[in-house]
Amino acid sequence: MLKVAMIGCGAICTSVLEILKNDADISVSCVIVGEAFRAAAQDTLARVAPQAKVVTTLAEAGERPDLLVECAGHSALAEHVIPALQQGIPCVVVSIGALSDTDIAAKLEAAAREGKTQVQLLSGAIGGIDALAAARIGGLDSVVYTGRKPANAWKDTPADGAFDLDALTEPTVIFEGSAGEAARLYPKNANVAATLSLAGVGLDKTQVRLIADPTSKENVHHVQASGAFGSFELTMRGRPLAANPKTSALTVYSVVRAIGNLAHAVAI
Repeated sequence: MLKVAMIGCGAICTSVLEILKNDADISVSCVIVGEAFRAAAQDTLARVAPQAKVVTTLAEAGERPDLLVECAGHSALAEHVIPALQQGIPCVVVSIGALSDTDIAAKLEAAAREGKTQVQLLSGAIGGIDALAAARIGGLDSVVYTGRKPANAWKDTPADGAFDLDALTEPTVIFEGSAGEAARLYPKNANVAATLSLAGVGLDKTQVRLIADPTSKENVHHVQASGAFGSFELTMRGRPLAANPKTSALTVYSVVRAIGNLAHAVAI
């Protein structure tokens, strides 16, 4: 049985626990949260994972997990993931946008090497990462990502103020540039662009276009890639997680798949 520790007890973690609770090959031993969230996390675990303990650090858990899963946000990487990797605990990371900071990316790799283990970066809300990473081996010429979201999804970003989001009547390009610049200006929307960059041609060479679309109720991801392998285009229309409309349901399924691939006899 795979013994799993999770960081965070928000919508992603709760949805993952709901799916995993009947999986005989997986046991969630603890969930790591900040002290302010302890009581809420205990209420959640009583419902979906009564065997798990609520702790504020991995050391408090008193036992070593087989896998640590991060689904808590960028700050969790430095606080919990890097120390776990240094101890030789393999980790799965959801908050890929944090790796737009090359310093964090380097520290993650160094920690994994020090602990002689591995950190797995999840594909989350986007597909085709396996094809893109394979294509990179033969040589990629270009990767272009277009992210289209409802206009109000860009509230509290640099687009809010630069554009009157409430008054838009047609799809409007709010950003064009590199994935690195997109991650800097739109950090809460950086996970998909960062994931594509890490799998493909890097932050500086991956081109990004972001669109505010008042006619859409979906998050639409479009990827174009070309290179020695040929070319491909991928369009995904992601449905939001019911418990948190800002999160893609596919992100939850990506976490469950990653854990299952380590726990089950057959992986794909």
